[in-house]
Parts: sequence; structure tokens; C-alpha cells
Amino acid sequence: MQARKATFARKTGETEVSVQLTLDGTGQYKIDTGNGMLDHLLAQLARHGLLDLEISAKGDVATGWHHTVEDVAIALGRALHEALGDGKGITRIAHFVVPMDEALALAVVDLSGRGYAVVDTGLSNGDLEMLPPDLIRHFLETFALEARITLHAEVMYGTNDHHKAEALFKALARALREAISLDQPMTGEIPSTKGVLG
Repeated sequence: MQARKATFARKTGETEVSVQLTLDGTGQYKIDTGNGMLDHLLAQLARHGLLDLEISAKGDVATGWHHTVEDVAIALGRALHEALGDGKGITRIAHFVVPMDEALALAVVDLSGRGYAVVDTGLSNGDLEMLPPDLIRHFLETFALEARITLHAEVMYGTNDHHKAEALFKALARALREAISLDQPMTGEIPSTKGVLG
């Protein structure tokens, strides 16, 4: 089987982002976005999704974290789309529920080739360790659109924002891990009656 991996770089007047992604990895990661909380959440995606992931990002943080978060999501989403290729043999659809202490989060994915997202983080309006909580919603929506996947993500309940955000990324990681896995009865087949994803 051809290695399922991709490298994607994005340079604009606002940011410079590079991503290296291997789908069939062991959860190794090297992440430096300049934002510790974003790094922490992306590390969950790698470790629990068994993705090998390297991300480097530099941005105009004097204006806030919006541009960096958005462009990391764009680059990671495009890398995932490229690494998936035509999607032959993948499981495609998966979900996972993750608890973290008092918080419970759900992620459902369909690697459909069509970008769509419904995200409810349940986060408060205060800063989440220097990362505005609404940027977590924006990251997930942007990632789904650029990866061309359907994502439904929800924190069902919880009180601690850190726990809620981390549970959500762990749930996404495990759902992706299942969806990208190869479904042996579907070896060499596109998992769609259309014969194509997208």
C-alpha cells in the first residue's frame, strides 16, 4: 500500500504554516504554533488519532490568534485531504465519545469529500489559557471544510473549559482514527455508491 502522507505549506502576508502528516503513524508529534493551548489540543489529535504530525506556524500575533489558528486549520485540513487520496478502502464514517472528568464530548465524521461542520463547543467566553474559546469552534469548522469532511462535534456537558476542549479534540482524534482505517472487506473499493468521494 502506498504511504498515506502529505506535506502542505501555506505562506501569506499574515502567517507562515507548514504541516507534515502521516495517517498510518504511531502518534508522534512535533508542534509549535506559538500558542501553548493550541499546541496541546493538536497533540491530542496526533497521539489519540495515531497520526504522525509536525506543525510549525508563525503569525502576526500582535493582532490576536485568529490568523494563526485559521491558517493552521487550513493547512492541516488540506494535508488530510491530500493524504487520503481517493479514499479507496477506508472505513469513511465513524464516531467517538470521550469523557474527561466531568466533561463529555462527541465527534462524528464522514470522510465524504464534502466539507461541512456543525460544532457546539459549550465553551465560555473567557480566554482558554490565552486561546479565545470561539477560535476552537472556528478551527474545527475550518479544518472540516478544508479537509472536505463532514464533522459534527459537540461537548454534551461539562464545567471546566480545558476539559471540554481537550475531550472534544480527543473525540475527533479517535473518530478520525477509525474513519481513516482500512476496512478489509472494502479493499480497493471507494466507500460510496457513486464510485467517488466528493
